[in-house]
Amino acid sequence: METLVFATHNHHKAKEIKNVLKGKYHVVYLTELDLYEEIPETGDTLQENALIKARYVFEKTGKACFADDTGLEVAALNGAPGVYSARYAGEKASFEDNINKLLLAMEGINNRRARFRTVMAYIDNQSNEHLFEGKVEGVITTQKRGEQGFGYDPVFLPDGYQENFAEMSAEEKNRISHRAKAVQQLVKYLKSI
Repeated sequence: METLVFATHNHHKAKEIKNVLKGKYHVVYLTELDLYEEIPETGDTLQENALIKARYVFEKTGKACFADDTGLEVAALNGAPGVYSARYAGEKASFEDNINKLLLAMEGINNRRARFRTVMAYIDNQSNEHLFEGKVEGVITTQKRGEQGFGYDPVFLPDGYQENFAEMSAEEKNRISHRAKAVQQLVKYLKSI
């Protein structure tokens, strides 16, 4: 089974990706390789940040790797928090801090349309770079619900569903999520080469 390095320290993301790729690839993430340094996310777009992370890990390991950057884009907030989703309430903000800031910003706003967008950058053993994107449209709920998932999952209700991401099982979320869609494109590409 081929090993792929996932350029993340986030064990929630790593677990999600490992579930999606289970049986197809052996996925290791940075902590499993004893790489603990934070990779600076200095890009202005999801694409730039995904490439920064993938290039960094490729230089460190020399192994085929992929990295993602994900943003929650809220229509009424002109696409915010977007590329700053993980640090929306500050550099050391918790998931809870970010959700609370978002709900406060959305108070009294009727247009609650939003989307999750993931851009995945893949670098192969010859340092060729590829980008894949997945997105899920939905709305921001007025209050938190559910115990599953992470990040903004307790306030994101995907179109066509009665349960938000935090109320879904990991398996159900992984079938429809923005990250799963980007990973599916990556896997499709890997199978084609």
